Amino acid sequence: MNILVIAIFGILGAVATFYAHHRFNFSTVRASAMLSLAVALFFYGFPELLNAFLTKNIPVVFFGTSFIGMVSAKLKVGYVRLSIAGLIFSLIYLNKSHFFEGFGGALGALAFISLLSTMGFHDLLLRHPKIKNRLGLIRQKRSNP
Repeated sequence: MNILVIAIFGILGAVATFYAHHRFNFSTVRASAMLSLAVALFFYGFPELLNAFLTKNIPVVFFGTSFIGMVSAKLKVGYVRLSIAGLIFSLIYLNKSHFFEGFGGALGALAFISLLSTMGFHDLLLRHPKIKNRLGLIRQKRSNP
C-alpha cells in the first residue's frame, strides 16, 4: 500500500508541476515551489493522517518529481511520459540503498535519470522499424474495431 501511495504522489508531482507551469504561466521554479510547499505543509500540519513512512517520504518524492515537471514544453514530452517518469522516480527512490547518501542533488539526479530513461525508451521505440510498424498496426486496429 505504501508503494502505491508513493507512486501516485510521484506521478502527481511531475504532472501537476508541468500543468501549473503551462496552464497558469508560472515559472517552472514557482510551480515546483508552490506545489511542493503545499504538500509539505499539509503533511507537516497533519502528521497522523498517514503512517510515519508516508508522512516523511511523500513530500520528498513530490518535491523530487516536481523537477521532472520542470521539463521544457519544446521537448513535447506529454502527460503520459511525465507520468511514467514520475513512476520510475518513485520506484528508484523506494529501492535506492545508501548509494545517494551524501550525494548532493540526489533528487535532481534521480529526476534526470527518470526523465532521460523515459525519453530515451520512447525514442528507441519510435526509431526501431519493427516496433514502429507493430505500433502502427495496433493503432489501426484500435481505430477500426
